[in-house]
Amino acid sequence: MSDEDKRLGFVSIIVENRRRVSAELNAILSEFGELIVARMGLPYEKRHCSVITLIVDATTDELGAFTGKLGMLKGLSVKSALGKSRQSG
Repeated sequence: MSDEDKRLGFVSIIVENRRRVSAELNAILSEFGELIVARMGLPYEKRHCSVITLIVDATTDELGAFTGKLGMLKGLSVKSALGKSRQSG
């Protein structure tokens, strides 16, 4: 797929068990690092979890592969979306 097929989007991750998934999560983020435009992670002490938001530039197939791997990890929840339009640079 070409860059023309890519769209801007986001991935939101709620990490409920940081100790259990941190190594695997970071390995997956590194594996798909070329898709990630920006990353913000915030601990939420009140709920004993962390929230990670990623801005991505990806095709639907790339995003599906990425979130599919993330979704297999126990101890976190993942949601994602891509914008409707493909913007040219």
